[in-house]
Amino acid sequence: MRAADRRHAILARVADEQTIHVAELARELGCSEMTIRRDIRRLERDGFLRQTYGGATAHLTRSFDISFNARALLAAREKRLIGMRAAGLVEGARVIFVGIGSTTEQFAQYLPARLDPAVVTASLPIASLLGTRPLRVMAVGGAVLRDELTCVGPVAIGTLAQYRFDAAVIGAAGISERWGITELTEEEAAVQRAALDRTERVIVIADGSKVGTATPIVVAPASRVATLVTDPSAPSDEVGRLRAAGVEVLVVERAAPSRVEPIKDARLAAGA
Repeated sequence: MRAADRRHAILARVADEQTIHVAELARELGCSEMTIRRDIRRLERDGFLRQTYGGATAHLTRSFDISFNARALLAAREKRLIGMRAAGLVEGARVIFVGIGSTTEQFAQYLPARLDPAVVTASLPIASLLGTRPLRVMAVGGAVLRDELTCVGPVAIGTLAQYRFDAAVIGAAGISERWGITELTEEEAAVQRAALDRTERVIVIADGSKVGTATPIVVAPASRVATLVTDPSAPSDEVGRLRAAGVEVLVVERAAPSRVEPIKDARLAAGA
């Protein structure tokens, strides 16, 4: 079993039972207890679990979005670096729209504490994450997609119509020079479109696997994107085409240092 598959299995067990035991998981997954402990340490470092004697538990404030976190395992380190880099691009913005997805959650974690913008989001995990900070945070409301924990539909779109955004920081299922920003579902694409229609500057954050990819639903053309933040795995030919189309493409290096600390939950720090 691949490491990513094991970690998905660990997260699925935590989602069902809230706790896991190393010896039991090692038997079920056919690997050593040391391997499971390494997986747990990795998941704890990425903010998904809390290690305990003999096993692990879900982070109490994040146990509701385990499936969201499972998707974040893919290219997790790259997404962290992309989110950190993008967090430095919104200084001076007073009202920010933050889109859905695991990469935008990383952006939210690294929003500098010295900034005091109002943040509007359709993502319940991101609203929960930022809600512990001294920010004005608005979730748009509406119908909730169960797997994504995303607000969609007329209520969400109507709420977005009340705002004007200095910047929108969004993820994308795909981004290419030909097809622009694309998404997987019309419900999510409609929310993204509504936000971008009211935004001065669009920043797309996407790992390299999304660059040059086109999924079925078009959100906006590439010309609408001011900046794309991605990683070195992005196809160089597609990066070149996007730059030629006027998109500023920032490629984060894997060794990029961080000067911004992620959000710490005081309840967890206190051992809640």
